[in-house]
Formats: sequence, C-alpha cells, structure tokens
Amino acid sequence: MFLKTLSLLNYKNFTSADFQFDPKINCLVGNNGKGKTNVLDSIYHLSFGKSYFNPITSQNINHDADFFVIDGSFEKNNREEQVIVSAKRGQKKVIKRNNKPYEKFSEHIGFIPTVIISPADRDLIIEGSETRRKFLDGVISQSDNQYLNSLINYGKILAQRNSLLKYFAANNSFDRDTLSVYDMQLEQLGNELYQKRQNFLHTFIPIFQKRYHIISNGREEVSITYKSQLEDGDFKNQLEEQLQKDMALQYTSVGTHKDDLIFEIEGHPIKKFGSQGQQKSFLIALKLAQFDFIKDLAKVAPILLMDDIFDKLDENRVAHIVDLVATDELGQLFISDTHGDRTEKVVKGTGQSYKMFNL
Repeated sequence: MFLKTLSLLNYKNFTSADFQFDPKINCLVGNNGKGKTNVLDSIYHLSFGKSYFNPITSQNINHDADFFVIDGSFEKNNREEQVIVSAKRGQKKVIKRNNKPYEKFSEHIGFIPTVIISPADRDLIIEGSETRRKFLDGVISQSDNQYLNSLINYGKILAQRNSLLKYFAANNSFDRDTLSVYDMQLEQLGNELYQKRQNFLHTFIPIFQKRYHIISNGREEVSITYKSQLEDGDFKNQLEEQLQKDMALQYTSVGTHKDDLIFEIEGHPIKKFGSQGQQKSFLIALKLAQFDFIKDLAKVAPILLMDDIFDKLDENRVAHIVDLVATDELGQLFISDTHGDRTEKVVKGTGQSYKMFNL
C-alpha cells in the first residue's frame, strides 16, 4: 500500500499544492515554516480523519479561505483508492472514499494504516494520562473496529452519567434506577476495554522492548506498565463505593477512562531520569513497535511518517534508525528534515528508490 498523489487546497499554510510520491521513500526538506510538517499532517488526516497536531478542524483551514480539501490517491491491494477530506467553516467535516461519504468517521479508521513519529510525541512522556490513553486506544483501534466502537460508546455513557450527576447536584435530587442503567453499561464496556488493553499490551510490550534494544544498542532496559483502577477490584463495586464522592465531584472518578501507562528506564520514570536522547529513542521504539503490531495484524505495511526524526539523536542511534528503514519490510516512508544534504545521504545509503521535495 502506498500514497501515489496528494493535492492540498487551503490546508494550513498551503493555498494549493500537488505531489506525486515515490512508492518507497519521500523526503520533504527545507527551512522551518515552509510546510514540511503540514504535508505529513495532511497524510495523517487522510488516514484518521483529523489532524495529528491540531484536532480543531477550523484551525486547519488557511487563514484566507473558508474551506480546505485534502485529496489523496492510494494504491492498496492492487486497487486505486481515493480518499478526500474536506471541511467548510461552520459545517461538519466530510470524508469520502471513492466519492462515497462515510456515515461514521469510525468506519474509515484502519483503512489506511499510518504511523507518525514526531517531536510532538514527547507529550506522551511529559503530559498526563489522557495523552497515553489516546496512544493506546489509537493503536488498538486501527486493527480492531469493535474496540473503537466500544470506546466511543463508553465515552457517550460516561458523559451521560456525568451529566446525570450534575443534574442531581443542581436539583438536589437522586434517581437510583436511572443511574444503575448507566452503571451497568459502563461496567460492561469498561471491562471489555480493560481486557482488550491487557491483551494488547501483553503482545506489544515485548515488541517495543526489542525495538528499543536495537536503537539503543542494548545500553538500557526499558519497561511499560499498565495501570488501571480495575486492578483494584470489581468495577461495579467501585462505582457503588465511590458514589458519594462522584456526587460531590459531579463526575465519575473510577473507570477505564482513568487508565495510564507507566514509562520507565532502568526501573525509574523516564520523564525524570531519561536524557533527551533516551526519551526520543523510547518514543521512536514505541512508534516502530506500533508499526510492527499493525503490520502483523493488517498484513500490510503502514505508511510511516517521520517528522524531524534526526533532531537530538546521536549518530549511533541515527545509524540504527537508518538500518531499520533500509529493510524491504517497511512500506512507504516520508521523512521531513531541515538539512537536505544530510537526508539525501541517509536515504541513498538504503539502496531504495526515493524522491526529494524542496519546500
């Protein structure tokens, strides 16, 4: 599977742009602010129906325009597939596959498997648990549509339960029967998500550790630990035990929406004890493990987007990354960098076909 052509109209800083890509390696080079990252983000947008860097649709429209259009032509399983994402200010975004609009955006997730590696990934280490849950959910959802639907439904039920708790507080009332209906649904969906997250991480963590071992040349040991309140007892019982607290807080304080991933290096939190190079290697290993996992399940190599990948990594680690991208196991690769000469030297060494785009 690969992206053949890409057309952008009023997307971010592009008024109009057209690209014809190489099936293997594509390098976007130029100074900062020229739109390299925006091109990668537009490809991500075609895959996920949203921007990786700014999920607010209106803010992805060029300042001088009222709409944007991203038009991509892919080759997948020897068939041409066209995906168009468009949005007008004040209107709902539209995603079309071969000119047919999706009724639900979730139906598109996983059709164009894509993995992005970006400096923005550092949020996975420095930000709160929500960022790490989104990563976890995103990887599983690309290969498990049932999980994605359960996740969406869990979010809806959670919002309804929280609204009910606010209603109780505002009206000084309480309706046990209605609350019990939400609790039952939340328990069922929460337990399903918890089990699937456990099963996924059982497979994913060894893949991640292998990737990190290669990138770091075996210099450090890293780990990921899954933390969930559901480890502490039955979800239904916890909802009952925390009811008074939830009514006071006016939101649901227990559940899988509180899950987290603990990232450690040599048994210590990587956020506090990892160097910049170690943190970046950790994140790259995390994303390459995502690539491996999706490829194994989807039986197709995801598109790999590498934004500013060579920044803040020593030559040793860069060399290992290059070794990884040189294998035929990888599908189509997009690299952005400010140093064109450095990038071309690297991709020439892979022996693969490539194209350079100077922006």
